[in-house]
Amino acid sequence: MRILTCPAHLQRLEAALRSSLPRALPVYGAVLNINRGNPGDFEVAVDAWPNFGAVLARRRGEAPLNDSYRNLCSAFYRDVGAYRALLESPGCLRWDSAFHIFGGYGENRGDKRLQDGVLTVSQDIALAKGVELEVTEYYTYLHPDPSTLPEPQLDPDVQLGTLSPAHVELLDSTWPYGGNVWSRRYLGELLRRFPHLCLQDPAGNLLGWVLSDGFAAGAHGYTVPAQRRRGLMRALTIMAARRAHGRGFPVYGHTATDNRAMQRLQEELGHRRLPGMCRFVLHNPTLARAAPGAPPGRNA
Repeated sequence: MRILTCPAHLQRLEAALRSSLPRALPVYGAVLNINRGNPGDFEVAVDAWPNFGAVLARRRGEAPLNDSYRNLCSAFYRDVGAYRALLESPGCLRWDSAFHIFGGYGENRGDKRLQDGVLTVSQDIALAKGVELEVTEYYTYLHPDPSTLPEPQLDPDVQLGTLSPAHVELLDSTWPYGGNVWSRRYLGELLRRFPHLCLQDPAGNLLGWVLSDGFAAGAHGYTVPAQRRRGLMRALTIMAARRAHGRGFPVYGHTATDNRAMQRLQEELGHRRLPGMCRFVLHNPTLARAAPGAPPGRNA
């Protein structure tokens, strides 16, 4: 295992990952952020350099063992054997901690390069180590040409606003994965470190918002129930996509398989659903549920 720190090597990695899009999307997004000031304090580990076979993008430093939000990694591999060797390398992962690894899609249906090893390698290692796993699947949507997006339309009484740390409790309470100390800290870090947008009424009340994360993906998006069916999420999605595209970032995100409204919206705007599933593999989920401040029975 090798941690890449040389700027020239990281630029070379960025170019290599770009040639492997869309399969390398999350890792590519993390490397883009690293090479543009590293606001998320990320790092990338490779099995070898320069002829790497696998890459893992993650936050630097150590986190509490039960903080599966900070312990979030994205993976891409060219060779599944190299990926397995990377994950088994001493010091690569704390297998006694709660952590996510995600990835999984390919370029077209029937593509043999679907990243299925993101799940199967974790399953094999977890079985040998007696580690429990929990897998959640998402659709991944990517816009092929954000320059074609229409102009956003907003009512005169709606204006762009700014999210602040004071909004973290509201963001957390409306997020299906929130409800504990670590989730609130994670959302607060997203606000401080990465682009986001919100809409407000003239009194400054929040109407809706979209966040982005350290992998350059769209993250928590929400419209206040009383304000739905006004086209607010449509406008936010367009504005966020245009800003990301203007910065040279891909426009993509992961959508829950049962979130038909968001799936329809993205398809109407020209986003393409990638083949395969993006799998978020949570290691040691029982430990993750022990996050401080988590209500009984609620997933952390």
